[in-house]
Amino acid sequence: MTHRINYIQQSPELFKAFMQFSNALKNTAIEESIRDLVSIRASQLNGCSFCLDMHVKEARIHGERELRIHHLTAWRESTLFEPRERAALAWTEVLTKLPEHGVSDEIYDRVRTQLSEKELSDLTFDVMAINAWNRANVAFKTVPGSADKAFGLDKANLA
Repeated sequence: MTHRINYIQQSPELFKAFMQFSNALKNTAIEESIRDLVSIRASQLNGCSFCLDMHVKEARIHGERELRIHHLTAWRESTLFEPRERAALAWTEVLTKLPEHGVSDEIYDRVRTQLSEKELSDLTFDVMAINAWNRANVAFKTVPGSADKAFGLDKANLA
């Protein structure tokens, strides 16, 4: 693998500000379990192995069942997800892989049956954040597991 720059060291002030933004998302109307699912699913779609590794470990630490994590790639067919979770996953997918003509009224209306205006707004910021993290870590090929100790992810016992 080609060595790439460490974006955290190169832009520490921007990293710090973005971490503050990401940490603020922990205090939104969206529950932790959905935030975990959203982070995993977006990271799968974006092919971000660093973020996928991190968020699977976080989800396990937060009590998420292993089978549900395995089912995320097939959440539409799985019976393991509630309507609210399905709405969040649909919103995550459409914002992560924006269609050529934008977000359809059909998807928006379907998601709005499960989420309040505040929840939908908060979820949108959550999806924005994970997509930004994915893009940075894919661009610079951040090594999966390399921040486990710093973020307490070694407690997941998944190494």
